[in-house]
Amino acid sequence: MSMLPDLEGYFRRFVPPRDQFLKGLEEEAVFERIPIVGPVVAELLALLVVAMGAKQVLELGTATGYSAIYLGRALALTGGRLLTLERDPVMAARAEANLIRAGVADRVEVRTGDALRVLPELGGPFDFIFLDIDKEGYLPALPHCHRLLRPGGLLVADNVGFAAAADFNRELFLSPQWRSVPLLCLLPQHSPERDGLAFAIKVA
Repeated sequence: MSMLPDLEGYFRRFVPPRDQFLKGLEEEAVFERIPIVGPVVAELLALLVVAMGAKQVLELGTATGYSAIYLGRALALTGGRLLTLERDPVMAARAEANLIRAGVADRVEVRTGDALRVLPELGGPFDFIFLDIDKEGYLPALPHCHRLLRPGGLLVADNVGFAAAADFNRELFLSPQWRSVPLLCLLPQHSPERDGLAFAIKVA
């Protein structure tokens, strides 16, 4: 069975469509060098939220609110809410403004503060957690994610192809508390486009 020629070029044809507002945020991110997940990962997050029927979602790392918009729109279908944490007050304010413009501010709360400081104060359970803070913070955040997720809840971690995520990847893979799979992906318009994503279900 032969493979399609130029697989990367072929799959670039299937970048999900999005509205002009989201495209504007993508252009802004390129111009200002703000790392965002891009339309492929954002659409994947939205699909997972809807497929799970998730009602309580936690995002660690808001930036300009690009992924939070996708999550908020998905939660409009499930009747759920998103709590997203951003340590930079200026970026958090930008995200809040973008969420208002996108029409999802009624179901998204932006909380300003360093995730590793805020996480111990949070109570769960959450159905879904998206982890996208500085990669050095992934391993310290993992026990908090485990505590906050309901049994069977899903953790998705972005940028696990970064060297700073290596200890996190190893712990997640070896821990009996999680059932996990890491994927090396081509992710058009992600930052970077060749990177890893990790998916893990809380099992114990």
